[in-house]
Amino acid sequence: MARLAFSNVGNSPFQRLLGHNPNILKHWNELENAFFSSNTFSHELKEEVRRTLAHLNGCAYCMAKGKPSEHIQDQKIKAAVAFAKLICKNHENILDKDIDSLKQDFTDQEIAELCALISFFCASQKFGSSLALTQSCSI
Repeated sequence: MARLAFSNVGNSPFQRLLGHNPNILKHWNELENAFFSSNTFSHELKEEVRRTLAHLNGCAYCMAKGKPSEHIQDQKIKAAVAFAKLICKNHENILDKDIDSLKQDFTDQEIAELCALISFFCASQKFGSSLALTQSCSI
């Protein structure tokens, strides 16, 4: 059971928790849609980053959607996942060399979007984890 009662606003357990403030939910959903409709990164890259972060952030609701892959072959996905792990573990210790490493696989525009995507996933997952949202939470 989640730590808060579900609101009447939203379609999923996550949305029903965030739905206690419909305006924030509206804009949160718009931002989520912007990330997932962006063609900058493949669906596979976004999903691998999401799964990796779910397990690092301890979000049971997000972890229920799958484990991170053990053997990633695609170099861009590998680089994105490695950077996501760095940000999740300690975002204050990102060094110039970490960004320079990303520049081998990504443009500046892609790096900016990747950082925003990682931050969005972390925020979502920490919200869910903080409120004890799990797959078994039903609305």
